Amino acid sequence: MKRAERTKEIQEFIIESLEKNNNNIVAEVAKKFNISRQAINRHLKKMVAAGILFSEGTTRNKNYWPKQFISEKYEFDLNDDFLKDQYYGNYDENKVWMLLIAPLLKNIPKNIYAICQYGFAEMLNNVFDHSNASKVTISLEHNAAAVSLVIMDEGVGIFNKIQQECNLKDKRLAMLELAKGKFTTDPNRHTGEGIFFSSRMFDTFIIESENLRYIHFKAGEEWLVEKTPIISKGTIIYMRINPNSKRTTIEIFDKFASDLEDYGFTKTKVPVALAKYGDENLISRSQAKRLLARFDRFKEVILDFKDIESIGPAFADEIFRVFVNEHPDVKSTFINANDNVTKMIIKAKKYR
Repeated sequence: MKRAERTKEIQEFIIESLEKNNNNIVAEVAKKFNISRQAINRHLKKMVAAGILFSEGTTRNKNYWPKQFISEKYEFDLNDDFLKDQYYGNYDENKVWMLLIAPLLKNIPKNIYAICQYGFAEMLNNVFDHSNASKVTISLEHNAAAVSLVIMDEGVGIFNKIQQECNLKDKRLAMLELAKGKFTTDPNRHTGEGIFFSSRMFDTFIIESENLRYIHFKAGEEWLVEKTPIISKGTIIYMRINPNSKRTTIEIFDKFASDLEDYGFTKTKVPVALAKYGDENLISRSQAKRLLARFDRFKEVILDFKDIESIGPAFADEIFRVFVNEHPDVKSTFINANDNVTKMIIKAKKYR
C-alpha cells in the first residue's frame, strides 16, 4: 500500500472512531495499524492543523473531535415566496436546494452530492405535498465524518397520515408500508419511491413522528423501530452519509430494478419483522395479508426474516402458496430465515 493511501486509511479510521465517542483513540489506532503512539500523535496533529479535527486539553489529556465545516439552519413559513417558483407560484424544492444547500456542498464528492440532492428534494417535496404543515425547518451539518441533513415540519405526522389512509390498527404498521416502497397517499402526483430509495442511499435514515422512530442503517441493512418521548407532532427526517462513501444513486436504483428491458422500481426487499404488532407472533392469514399488501405491484419480492423466531402454518401458507398461486408473475424469495421458519415455508410450498 502506498504511503498516501495508508495515511488516508488511518485518518478515516480516526474520524470514524471519534464519531463513536472513542475515548482511547491512540490505543485503537495502534491496535488496528500496528504503529507507535508517536506516529499516531503526528497524524492527529496534522489533522488538527489541516482543520479536520478540533482538539482541547493538555498533551496527556487531549480530546479530539471532527471539526464542523458547516452548520446551518433555516426556518420557513410555508407561505414564504422563497419556497416557490417565481413564475408559476408552485413549491420548488430544487430552487431551495440550489440557493441554500448546493453552494455549501460544492466541494464534496459528486456521488455524495447526488445522494444528498436526491434525499433533500424528495423529503422536502413530501413536506410540501403531504404534511399539511405551516412551517418547515431545514438543517445542514458537515464535518469530516458525515454530511447530515434534517428536515422537520409541524404537520399532521407521517405515521398518523399513513395509518388513516390505510386504516391501520397501529401507527407502527405504517413503517411496514414505507419499507415496501411504492406507497403514497397521493398516487396521482407521486410514485411512492422517495422514502424507499432515500432510506437505502444514506448510511443512516431516520423518521421521527410523535413517539415513534423508524431507523434504517445501510451497514448490515438493519431496521429499528423505537418508542420515544413525544418531540414533535409533525415529522422529522434525518439523513446522514459518510463523505468517503463510494455509494451512488445509480447503484441503489439498479439494485431494485429486476431487468433492463423494463427498467424501473420493480424489486423490493421487505423486513418481515415490521409486520409484527408489538410482541405478537406471526401466525394468522390476516397478518400475512397485511404483509402481502401491494406486493402485486412488483416483479420480485425478497422477504427478510431476520429477527423472526417462528411463523405459523397459516401465515406461511398465505404467503408461499396462496399468494404465489394467485400471482405467478411475482417472484417471491426469502432470506435470513432460521430453521423453524424455513420448515414452515417448505411445508407451505409442498401444497402448491
